[in-house]
Amino acid sequence: MKILVVGSGGREHAIAWRLAQDEERHEIYCAPGNAGTAAVATNVAIGAEDVAGMVAWAKDERPDLVVVGPEAPLVAGLADALQAEGIVVFGPTAAGARMEGSKRFAKEVMDAAGVPTGKAETFTDAAKAKAALPAFGLPVVIKADGLAAGKGVVVAETAAQAEAAIDDMLVGNRFGKAGAEVLIEEFLHGEECSILALVDGENAVLLPSSQDHKRVFDGDTGPNTGGMGAYSPAPVVTADKLPAIKEKIIMPVVRELKNRGITYRGVLYAGLMVNDENANPHGPLAKSGSTVNVVEFNARFGDPETEAVLPRLGGSFAQALLHAATGCLRDSDVTVLPETAATVICASGGYPGAYEKGKQISGLDGNPALVFHCGTKESGGQVVTSGGRVLSVTGRGATLREAVDRAYEGVDRISFDGMFCRRDIAHRAFER
Repeated sequence: MKILVVGSGGREHAIAWRLAQDEERHEIYCAPGNAGTAAVATNVAIGAEDVAGMVAWAKDERPDLVVVGPEAPLVAGLADALQAEGIVVFGPTAAGARMEGSKRFAKEVMDAAGVPTGKAETFTDAAKAKAALPAFGLPVVIKADGLAAGKGVVVAETAAQAEAAIDDMLVGNRFGKAGAEVLIEEFLHGEECSILALVDGENAVLLPSSQDHKRVFDGDTGPNTGGMGAYSPAPVVTADKLPAIKEKIIMPVVRELKNRGITYRGVLYAGLMVNDENANPHGPLAKSGSTVNVVEFNARFGDPETEAVLPRLGGSFAQALLHAATGCLRDSDVTVLPETAATVICASGGYPGAYEKGKQISGLDGNPALVFHCGTKESGGQVVTSGGRVLSVTGRGATLREAVDRAYEGVDRISFDGMFCRRDIAHRAFER
């Protein structure tokens, strides 16, 4: 097949790499891609959010399938525009992408579908939002309604922190339109994990579970990031929980969207909190009393979860995506290999705050791990840094310990000025 992958990060590199592993010989393009995707695909100099440019290219080149990686172009209607030209797209329309683009909308869908999730209310007035805080207890979560590049969520430990976050979003206009409405949400205790489901509008097939690490430093300390590593499978998602996750969380959302006239085709990413007691000693229980509650939904593959999950898939990845995009997905389209995988992010010094770019990277050639490029570019014949999260280094093994060790073996071969990483990826699994 002729396939276009939209995006420029580690997720898109992993998607293009996995497509290149299929027995079929695909013609793969990435727009805009990065220094890593250039090894498995032809990079196309079109920005991921350039909807008009992407459509013009697709009209000329007529790909058999377009796989959209990031959320922003989906929310902006890239899938709609491509479908209007007869192009098959793996990724939801703008209406479906509201599951990520509007946290209020996602909560409305969950409530209507009876999906277990925490209590939440939305506000546009700062004073009213602050007045509602006591009903949620502490800690409490403050979220910007729209897309905020992963920075629109504050877990407030004190009332003062919560009020400051509300002011920051509603009064200070920190996130612009994305923060014009905020959610105050119950804090759910437990262990977080991710489930990615391929959806064809009617049916869904779950991919292997995973868990990412949001905090920047070891021991889950420091500010939140886009993710400092991930591993798959996540032991907290025991086999007995998977059928319930599909039937009580994923499928009710798919059906509720269908009821609203939205045929959702693409990835539905459920960020879950697992807690067998699910008790918040400082506030109310989640409405459902369930042991598995939804923290959030995303409308695309996660990053860095994708870099840990896709290496565990067998069979034809392109066929699975095509079947989801065309409404004929089958359980047999997804084959899971028995090995485990772990991903470690190599980041630029200063991330998630300010960081320098253009640092030359060494240790990529002959690396014993899978190295997916997140924020790189070619400059003067060299691969240099161009982002905060620079590389996703993935190890595979028969056991999680083997996978983690191989990932760090790969990390230790790599260097660039200011590079750092977490050294405790998968610690929750090992602590079990």
